[in-house]
Amino acid sequence: MNENMTLKQILEWYVDAGVDETFGEVPFGKNISEPVSVKIPVSVSKPVENTVRQATTELAQANITARQNAREMCAKAETLDDLRALVEAFDGCALKLTASKTVFGGGNPASKIMLVGEAPGADEDRIGQPFVGRSGQLLDKMLKAINIDRTSCYITNVLPWRPPGNRTPTDGEIAVCLPFLKRQIELISPEAIVVLGGSAANALLETEEPISRLRGKWLDYKKNDGSVVPVLATFHPAYLLRNSGQKAKAWTDLLRLSKKIIQ
Repeated sequence: MNENMTLKQILEWYVDAGVDETFGEVPFGKNISEPVSVKIPVSVSKPVENTVRQATTELAQANITARQNAREMCAKAETLDDLRALVEAFDGCALKLTASKTVFGGGNPASKIMLVGEAPGADEDRIGQPFVGRSGQLLDKMLKAINIDRTSCYITNVLPWRPPGNRTPTDGEIAVCLPFLKRQIELISPEAIVVLGGSAANALLETEEPISRLRGKWLDYKKNDGSVVPVLATFHPAYLLRNSGQKAKAWTDLLRLSKKIIQ
């Protein structure tokens, strides 16, 4: 709408715009051909948009910097103890501010099998060990069903800190913490990796496929040196606690793992 329009032109503009009803008195003068001054409200959306874009850009840059710092720190870790100390000293992830403890991996570092979950839960955050709550108890039973003891495995998560309220981790949080997981894999050098749940599978395998499509087959994880580790994706124990009907599929996955280890 132009700033200087006659009342007739304004009325025609409203009709073209689909306005067919008014509220209150219509302030038309005697001569609708006389020009009138129309005040166009100043839009404030652009400054707000610029502010949001600037904040988003700063957050993205902070994640990039934090991820780079994590990679550089991981390159210095020669042992799991070195890596644990570096992770506990790392301040590049905001999740650490709300978590009670850093939950590093645990178990047998010489194990052939490495299990990877998404993130610590409330019990894990309180105790400081991975998979010690209800999900961990179910995981113990699942492993025992194929004659694998928990102490003979190495268990960890993509994130070493619990997201508030057990919410789903953001892509930025995963990207910052992923170098820690990858370095654990390099130091342990397992013969097989089991990823528990879609989020962990997507993070490690860099895919967006749902767990329903990823599970039931062996996939490949390529390490930095070019070597490949077979990966088996299955449902997270927490999901199985809510959906007991899927336990049969998880059992099939476990049998596939057992056959792989025996070979």
